[in-house]
This record gives sequence, structure tokens and C-alpha cells, in this order.
Amino acid sequence: MRIIFLFLSLFTTVFAMEPGSKIFVAGHRGLVGSALVRVLNENGYHNLVTKTHSELDLTDQKAVDHFFATHKPQYVFLAAAKVGGIKANSDYPVDFFTINSRIQLNVLESAHKYGVEKLLFLGSSCIYPKHAPQPIVENSLLTGKLEPSNEPYALAKISGIRLCQAYNKQFNTNFISCMPTNLYGPGDNYDLKTSHVVPALIRKMVEAKRSGAKSVEIWGSGKPKREFLHVNDMAKACLFLMNNYEGQEHVNVGTGKEIPIGALAKLIQKLAGFTGELKFNTKFPDGTMLKRLDISKIENMGWHPEVDLVEGLKGAISEYERQNS
Repeated sequence: MRIIFLFLSLFTTVFAMEPGSKIFVAGHRGLVGSALVRVLNENGYHNLVTKTHSELDLTDQKAVDHFFATHKPQYVFLAAAKVGGIKANSDYPVDFFTINSRIQLNVLESAHKYGVEKLLFLGSSCIYPKHAPQPIVENSLLTGKLEPSNEPYALAKISGIRLCQAYNKQFNTNFISCMPTNLYGPGDNYDLKTSHVVPALIRKMVEAKRSGAKSVEIWGSGKPKREFLHVNDMAKACLFLMNNYEGQEHVNVGTGKEIPIGALAKLIQKLAGFTGELKFNTKFPDGTMLKRLDISKIENMGWHPEVDLVEGLKGAISEYERQNS
């Protein structure tokens, strides 16, 4: 097995990005996109092309076509997406399906049309069936029913994976995909209406401490278990895959370790210094009770997560406190 992966590594380095390669980071202001820009710069890649939403609406096919015709990027990290937690997915299912589908269709079409050398598409671990065996391996995709609370988003991401594979098959493109677990870290979204669990808990705990509140409400029972990956680790994984992986199958990216939401809430409570009570509101859905990715595929290639959860949460809490002092 080690010989096989060594051969793969030696073979794929032929396609590694050069320091001067023109790289388009789609969604560079988002959680993953901003981390990608940091990591790329830290690794000597400075010929980056970035556009804000006001400068380039990726749901506009003509605008995307014009962008690729003008800039002709060699490599693309497709990190742009409409994302959100359970509540946002429940409230705006049409938006999550249509916006993400349009972004994928437009970017992949133009990437093929204008000869992009390689593209990395970022999906989400919610693509997997609700009752997939744990830890979830890549070939669990489409083997069962999805979690209803985020099904439209998941379907859009699944179509993105399949579209990458279809382009590779029909046009011999080099489009790869990776599926991150739950992410957190610098650049996170702390809006309680649209945020994921970690930033939502951080905001609630910090603000409760500042206001002297006696309790904080936690949505759900606290029993579901999730894994959480620092976004800097995710960005490094993306760079690693772009330079070392060629293949049709998507690749899981995570930590391989899970924690109950209730325990996560108590950890953030402790790190934020909130001493009040935690009240779990079971009127809100829990979603899938356990979701942990099998990351043996990417680990066998040589990538491993680096940021410890406690240290990562400390940094995220400090960032939120600085930004909202």
C-alpha cells in the first residue's frame, strides 16, 4: 500500500502548481476561501485572482464566462457557496439548492471552456446518508436517504461532485472534489440566524458573560456528535490535494474525532468564562445523531490535521472578542 501511494505522489507532483501559477480562489472572503488565500500566500503562491460578490456574481453565467475569458486562471479553488446551519437550511431550502447549483454549473462550464488545468471543488459532509455507517467512507455516497434538515444543500453539493466526474469522463478535465467536515476558525460567520454551531455557541457564551445573563439556550438535545476541523487545516488539505491528488472519487477531510454538542457547549462555556446555566431546547431538531468522517484516504497520502480543538476554540473566541469589543 505504501508503495502505491508513493507512486501516486511521484506521479501527481508533475501536475503541482508552480509559484507563479495564476490561481482563482472563488469565495475568497468566506471561511474557507480566506483561509486558502492565507495558506497559499504562506506557501509562496502570490499570483492570486479574487473577486468580491459585487465584482463577480458567480450565479450569473455571462459574468462568469467573461471573467474566465479575461483572466484565464490555470487553477481554481471553488470555495464559493451559500452555507448555513440547520435553521438557515430549514428556512431557505430553495436558496441553498438553486444558488449553489448555479455557482457550480457556471464555474465548471467556464473552467472547461477556457482550459483550466485543475479545479478543486469543495463539498460538505452533509452529502452522506443520514444513517451511513460510522466513520463515513467516501463510497457511502448515495447509499441511503439524506438528513431532511439540509437535503437541498446536500443535493446541490452531490450534483457538484457528479458534475466534476462527468466533465472528467467526457472532456478529460482535471476536476477533483473534497468533502470537509464541520469547520470553524478565523473568518467565521457569527450571525445567529445563519451560523453553524461553533460560532453560534461562541457568540452566545461571550455575550452572555458580558451581559451577566444567568443562562444560555442551546438548540437541540446536545446529544448529537460531530467532528470539527480548524479552517487553517482545511486550507492546507486543499493545497495538499491540489498538488498531490488525481482521481475521480472525492476525498474526505476531517479530524476523525467527534464530540457531543453538549460537551462542545460546555467546553466553549469554560473557555469563554461564562458561569451560568446551559438550557437545551429540544424543540429544535438535532439532525443526524452521529457524523464522523473516515479520513484514512487523505492520511494515507500524507496529510494530517494539526490544530487541537481546544487551542483552535481559544483562538476563535479571542477573535470574536476582539472583533466585538
